[in-house]
Amino acid sequence: MQGFPILSFIVFTPLIGTLLILLIPKTEKQSIKTIALFAAAITLLLSLMLYFQFDKSNPKIQFIEKSPFSVGLGIEYHLGVDGISLPMILLTALLTLLAIGASWNLENRPKGFFAFLLLLETGMLGVFASLDLVLFYVFWEMGLVPMYFLISIWGYERREYAAIKFFIYTLTGSVVMLLGILALYFYSSPNTFNIATLTKSHFPPLFQEIVFIALSFGFAIKVPLFPFHTWLPDAHVEAPTAGSVLLAGILLKMGAYGFMRISLPILPHAFYKFAPLIAIPALINIVYGAFVAMAQTDLKKMVAYSSVSHMGFVMLGMAALTSAGINGAVLQMFNHGVITGMLFLLVGLIYERTHTREIPKMGGLFSKVPILAGIISFGAFASMGLPGLSGFTGEFLCMIGSFTGELPMYKVITSIATIGLVITATYFLRMLQRVVLGVLPSSLEKMVDLNGREVAYLVPLIFLIIVIGAYPATIINLINPASSMWLNIMKTRVLGG
Repeated sequence: MQGFPILSFIVFTPLIGTLLILLIPKTEKQSIKTIALFAAAITLLLSLMLYFQFDKSNPKIQFIEKSPFSVGLGIEYHLGVDGISLPMILLTALLTLLAIGASWNLENRPKGFFAFLLLLETGMLGVFASLDLVLFYVFWEMGLVPMYFLISIWGYERREYAAIKFFIYTLTGSVVMLLGILALYFYSSPNTFNIATLTKSHFPPLFQEIVFIALSFGFAIKVPLFPFHTWLPDAHVEAPTAGSVLLAGILLKMGAYGFMRISLPILPHAFYKFAPLIAIPALINIVYGAFVAMAQTDLKKMVAYSSVSHMGFVMLGMAALTSAGINGAVLQMFNHGVITGMLFLLVGLIYERTHTREIPKMGGLFSKVPILAGIISFGAFASMGLPGLSGFTGEFLCMIGSFTGELPMYKVITSIATIGLVITATYFLRMLQRVVLGVLPSSLEKMVDLNGREVAYLVPLIFLIIVIGAYPATIINLINPASSMWLNIMKTRVLGG
């Protein structure tokens, strides 16, 4: 694979698929879907090749592709991956392919729908592969427009409101983030957007703090951290199934990834100083999100607020600045994408059959659709962190990492966060009692169980949940060298400077 620009092929294969779809008449619906499926499948295949060729013992950036784009401005086409970004690339490629499979029966303007899905995939992959801040920002913004149209055109009743709210929140965060990026460029010497070069720079503490706040505004909205979370439930509930899967599975991770890839290595003093302040809203995410999820009667909104809660664990593990916490945060990002992506797929399958998401109107699904009910139960157990499944491993590492943080407050925060675990188990078990068990309503007598295609796009997610739960080293061995290196560099620079 020496000399083969595999990252460029991974990032831009979906874009090629988008362009091909745009050349096809809108009446050729089957051809449009086939091209989308093949583009996503090739991207996943290339991502798997990247994974098997990746040196898991090497903590440094690998598969680097670099060429000048604008020498005068210091902008480069610069791609590369390490053990933190590679799991996100794999997750993006997998979930996009499954989202396309889940949308196979779509008849409403499929040309635009699948073109936007592939364009969104290019933006997400580009964020995780970029090593230049301008390139990072371009790909970051690239994901905004496709998701806006996916929600506003193919969403549900309040889709315009949800799409505009998503757009305004995200764009506002992006503009403030851009100010931070420009500050890094103008303060660096020589002026550069190169992330690796900026990582070696030693910026004054006050400057780091100001830039950290600017960058964090954009990252925190995307996560989303309390109190910037209010756009998320609306976007999730009103988005089509594929949109919800990619929103929960990938787009939220871009915010947490930004903290790890940019804020932590480039602004170590600021990250170290503000880490306890990140832990507090992370705790609010965990507990508040769990309580609000428990109050929902809409199944999709319940899963949306559970997503807010689970992303709190990611940020709590990261804020602790311990090896276990950072590893747990990246692992939980991957696990959350797999588990919550599957839950949103299942909610979509239920809605297709019942035309409702209201939990009180369901019941007794196990007696009528045992395969669907069984997978729903499996997904719920994974999300509540049942030992032996992947959700447990990620949350456990985040909690251990947080509890062993160097400040006493982390022990208090971690202890309070356990309330979120209890409430999560409560609302998922109550949901299973109402939806899966009980008496089947007469309105659901004509429900049919999952077909072969639907089972096929759920099986990979089930497989990953079981494998990573039983053998988490599958992902941790990939994450640990890079996360440990960046953590050690940050602490050395802070404590030494």
